Amino acid sequence: MYSEHSTHSHAFLGAAHDENARRTLWVVTLTFVMMVVEIAAGYVTGSMALLADGFHMATHAGALGIAAGAYAFARRNVNNQRFSFGTGKVGDLAGFASALILAMVALGIAVESVARLLNPTSVAFGEAAIVAMVGLLVNIVSALMLSGGHHHGHDHHSHHHHGHAAEHDHAHGHATGGDNNMRAAYIHVLADALTSVLAIVALLAGRYFGWVWLDPVMGVVGSLVIGRWAYSLMKASAAVLLDVTDEHVAEEIRDILAPVPDMKITDLHVWQVGPQARAAIVSVAGGGLTARQIREQLQPVHEISHLTIECQAAPAPANESSAPTVMART
Repeated sequence: MYSEHSTHSHAFLGAAHDENARRTLWVVTLTFVMMVVEIAAGYVTGSMALLADGFHMATHAGALGIAAGAYAFARRNVNNQRFSFGTGKVGDLAGFASALILAMVALGIAVESVARLLNPTSVAFGEAAIVAMVGLLVNIVSALMLSGGHHHGHDHHSHHHHGHAAEHDHAHGHATGGDNNMRAAYIHVLADALTSVLAIVALLAGRYFGWVWLDPVMGVVGSLVIGRWAYSLMKASAAVLLDVTDEHVAEEIRDILAPVPDMKITDLHVWQVGPQARAAIVSVAGGGLTARQIREQLQPVHEISHLTIECQAAPAPANESSAPTVMART
């Protein structure tokens, strides 16, 4: 018995990683410029809706900066052996941080809006509405920049070990996982657009109908919607960071191996290691198939980019001593 070892890539970045990084940098620049304009205009005009939009955009500029930094870090360390499964989940960490920022922004807007509702202040509705419209235009452009292009790779390769251990298969492409870093950036831009729309509605209503109260009310409405988005993003990114089982892929594996006579899946783990990549550990007992044959059976599961297969000897009858575990590789 012997073992043969060789190195292989754990580059599980999304197919559109570099393109998304460039788009994010452009959006960071646009957001920062508009942030400065809106905050200044909010102070001058006295509009809470516009000021909230400006500060909201300020935190988004920071969050988008985190997203851009995550893309750069992931690319720079893509082959760093310190990361056991590569840097494909760095974007999810950035997405979770962005979700926390969104939640804090929502809370801040809600508190300040309620305070303004209880103690109304004068607002220069016309001037503030113009600035809010410009902000909405910037948000629309940013959203269009972030929403383009979904690519799927088609590069496949495999890595085989021989001896006392498991087989690893790498197939990059066809996976349909989402990039939570890009999703976070996109949600930040959508949140900006939402607050801009609400600000415009409130400012126009205040100018033409005298509904001064609508300005802070729109702030409260915006905070609730943003809070919900933050929770959704936090839930999705946390699931990846905590290696929550991808039940869809796990069930597909079970369905494929179920017809094999006398084979029992003794252990199964499937988790996300990148926006378009899943890792899987499949331990089976009995069935008479080799690790290579099981790998071939599981080839239709395109989401799997890193596959580890453990073959054990079939369980011994109750009246016999237990058979030893046999680790098979091809």
